[in-house]
Amino acid sequence: MKKFKKIFIITISTLLVVGTFLYYRLQPVFELNKLPVYKGNTNFEWNKHSYDPSKKTVVIIADNDGTEMFDCLAPFYLFNASGMANVYIIAEKKAPVVMAKGLFILPSFGFSEIDSLKIKPDVIVIPNQSIAIDKPQKASTVNWIKEHYTGKNIILSVCDGSATAAATGLYDSKPITTHASDFNKIRKLYPKAGWVNNVSVTQSGNLFSTAGVSNATEGSLAVINYLFGRETMLKVLNDIEYPFAEIKTDHKSIPLGTDDILTVLKKVIFKRNNKIGVLLSDSINEFKLAGLLDTYIRTVPSGIETLILNGFSVTSKYGLTMYPTGIFNAQSFDEIHVLMPELITVDDKKLLAASKLVTYNHKQAGYPIDNYLIRIGNQYGTQFKGIVKVMLDFNWRWLKKTKCHYTEIG
Repeated sequence: MKKFKKIFIITISTLLVVGTFLYYRLQPVFELNKLPVYKGNTNFEWNKHSYDPSKKTVVIIADNDGTEMFDCLAPFYLFNASGMANVYIIAEKKAPVVMAKGLFILPSFGFSEIDSLKIKPDVIVIPNQSIAIDKPQKASTVNWIKEHYTGKNIILSVCDGSATAAATGLYDSKPITTHASDFNKIRKLYPKAGWVNNVSVTQSGNLFSTAGVSNATEGSLAVINYLFGRETMLKVLNDIEYPFAEIKTDHKSIPLGTDDILTVLKKVIFKRNNKIGVLLSDSINEFKLAGLLDTYIRTVPSGIETLILNGFSVTSKYGLTMYPTGIFNAQSFDEIHVLMPELITVDDKKLLAASKLVTYNHKQAGYPIDNYLIRIGNQYGTQFKGIVKVMLDFNWRWLKKTKCHYTEIG
């Protein structure tokens, strides 16, 4: 009996130790889909957004409670870079929007405000919203889209924004695609839509859609080409150093598999899970910032937060007011990414001296997501980098000529 008790105590103690270890190590997985809540200063300085009636108007619908980062900010940047459009991010409430996962932005207008101004959208972009794809989509958003689609303007559904787009019924019997890992689930929920895969972009008249996350680029370029012409599209394509001469429409819809999930869990349990900071600066490039945050969150870090060294907010390249999710403390981050190292002052360098900095040389940089993935491969190996690509639905061929231009200090 004593021997049995001893074995029992040892077994229970071992299980408790292992369970505690696993619970601690798996925290990044548990936190992956939790979104930050804005708790900062509410005395917002709302930018006055100009309206040029000679330009087309693009509205990107954000969900205050959470909007996929690259789905939203990539189109915002690309349509602005065309120089041919008024570009606005709108939300139901004129209040901070949580960009999943590591940033707050102020929308240009609320739904009622843009309607009161009688601004009519020529393009409606639908990013992935905070509502789970297997739940009813927000009626307010679905109804706003239906009320503002005229049959002559354009809708671009991005990634799992397809759930919101399909809920409108506008894509019934019309081609639509989505993230490869969610394709079958969303198709079952909205069987009337004309679901297709293995393409980065679909088009049926004025209705466009994209595959997952990273394909916001291809979708935006396709609409720019359709609306403004090839010359403007090529200008934008070159601006972001897109690694192809044309829009890449062929695509491999590769869902995340069980083996991929197990590999991620092994990384989380047995390897280092860095806490990552990303430094915000005035005039920061929305496209590069969104690519960085959305790529690195898929490494399942122990945390990822945006930071500001001085002040409460920054104004991005094309006029978005951005608020950080974290508070700067050099010792609390394993690495801090700096997209605009040229703006770091002598005083800033003193504040950052205790940090491991990852800085990017954009005079030589290629396509941003390529850049981030190469470093992730250097950190965690080629197999893990491939899994991050699948999470991003970034399944084009890897370019041999691609070089990564980043520097690590500290």
